Amino acid sequence: MKAFTYQSLPMRVIFGEGALAGVAGEVERLGARSALVLCTEAQRASAENVARLLGQRAAGVYDKAQMHVPIETAEEARHVAADLGADCCVAIGGGSTIGLGKAIAMTSELPIVAIPTTFAGSEMTPIYGITEGGLKRTGRDARVLPASVIYDPALTATLPPRIAATSGINAIAHSVEALYAQDANPIISLMAEESIRALAASLPRVVANPGDAGAASDALYGAWLAGACLGAVGMAIHHKLCHTLGGTFNLPHAEMHTIVLPHSIAYNRHAAPEAMARVSAALGGAEAASGIYDLAERLGAPMALADIGMPADGLARAAELATQNPYYNPRPIEQAAILELLRDAYAGRRPPPA
Repeated sequence: MKAFTYQSLPMRVIFGEGALAGVAGEVERLGARSALVLCTEAQRASAENVARLLGQRAAGVYDKAQMHVPIETAEEARHVAADLGADCCVAIGGGSTIGLGKAIAMTSELPIVAIPTTFAGSEMTPIYGITEGGLKRTGRDARVLPASVIYDPALTATLPPRIAATSGINAIAHSVEALYAQDANPIISLMAEESIRALAASLPRVVANPGDAGAASDALYGAWLAGACLGAVGMAIHHKLCHTLGGTFNLPHAEMHTIVLPHSIAYNRHAAPEAMARVSAALGGAEAASGIYDLAERLGAPMALADIGMPADGLARAAELATQNPYYNPRPIEQAAILELLRDAYAGRRPPPA
């Protein structure tokens, strides 16, 4: 076995049907007295329910979370938290809302209780992203890691099928890249393979029957593992591409990950054969790149960047940006090859056979 380093992250996870009811206890456990509840405008009702559960510990609700965490929103939320005297944030929602909580924690060090309502996985990571001037800056900082995460499958059971599908494939992307990360290790690889298996098996059931509590629970379990993988090891070309596309072209996050992932896998397939074999095993024997593509198509997810607002004349710019200061990747990053990858993703072409 190859030498490796593994370090677990200091966080608490509460998983189960009805777990949301314990949110006040989690805030109290942190020693906090006044929690600002964060959400998007669309999830205001869910946030107000959390505030009701918090009772006197609720400082208020801030409902302006947005994709890719614009710097202007982050700064406003920081001021609101300070003005209200909040000593904790409770973030209920997907990656946008939890990302906003992280942006607040970056400067205030307020602890975060995360309550995911999608399969994004951001709640399990010390990774943050803030967009300023059309560029998304990402990094790792222990201050932004949520202190507690409440996984309540009831909160994901009502996801619209398209969001369930794309946020689930987004989670699979975390696990795939964990398998060929520079700092991959056998513990995380076990979790990554199990995550892909759980999500690939449960997402079709979730999309076919959003009220299937067992399917929602299995998918949330897979998403939890995927987020833990992303938090423990590095990222590669897939995440670099998506950070570039999201920050520069403001593409919808989960849909973008879903479309790009099969092409990122195909780009790396010959440079990371062991990782590809594990992805294939988790998919029941399907080839990694085409198997993920077929899963997304079966789920009714968008398959082409052209369909989610990517301008054709932006592909060359995206390839240029993505190859500047690249993340580690098992295959060398070549701008011409990355542009070809993006053209395939733009058109929604099925990856060619291995």
